[in-house]
Amino acid sequence: MKKGPVERAFILAAGRGTRLRPFTDRIPKPMVRIAGKPIIDYALDALDAAGVQDVVVNLNYKGEVLDSHLKSRKKPKIILSWEKSLLDTGGGVRKTLDFFQNTPFYILNGDALWQDGPDVSALERLAGTWDPVRMDILLLLHPAARIPDGSGDYDLLDDGQARRSSDKTGALMFAGIRIAHPRVFEGSPEGAFSFLTLMDRAQENGRLYGLIHDGLWHHISTPGDLARTDAAFRSVTTTAQDVP
Repeated sequence: MKKGPVERAFILAAGRGTRLRPFTDRIPKPMVRIAGKPIIDYALDALDAAGVQDVVVNLNYKGEVLDSHLKSRKKPKIILSWEKSLLDTGGGVRKTLDFFQNTPFYILNGDALWQDGPDVSALERLAGTWDPVRMDILLLLHPAARIPDGSGDYDLLDDGQARRSSDKTGALMFAGIRIAHPRVFEGSPEGAFSFLTLMDRAQENGRLYGLIHDGLWHHISTPGDLARTDAAFRSVTTTAQDVP
């Protein structure tokens, strides 16, 4: 495994995934399988390929299932962060902030599932775009028009700054993957809070940027989303096997 410019990551995996029931009645959402493979393994494999050495995964709902599964992984190194009560997307990361030692790191939603573009992986494109002088957070964004029922979370300015669309009419949807610098947590509260508040503050300070994904991205919220995504991945696998 090569050593990448961003060597640590955090995967948000503590949520209940209630909209995906009944698939999440007995397992956490990151363990739901796409083409026979847990969603979280797609992310971990991509992080490993991008040179990430260490990944923190937070656990709460059905956390013992994830704990048991992740024990079988050799790389990247997994560090578990158990939450007795849910700390939301901001509080969960803040709880482990000392681990990242004032260096930028990836933050991935536990259900983030994507396919890379033709040349460079999405994670490597993010790392190559990251500029610590200008940025506190860099978001991976995907054209909303290319996602069934996609919400327009953001627009981009000419210089790459991201602007949140309060009425969801933006051209781009947040893809659940970002690079953040620990300094963005300065002044944040203890306990549960949303990472969105930090994204909004970075925007106010002119330090929230975005990068448009050049591959495919899959929004998995409902059983219908899951069925479509599973079929798409199985189709790719079948096609690849048919190539002589």
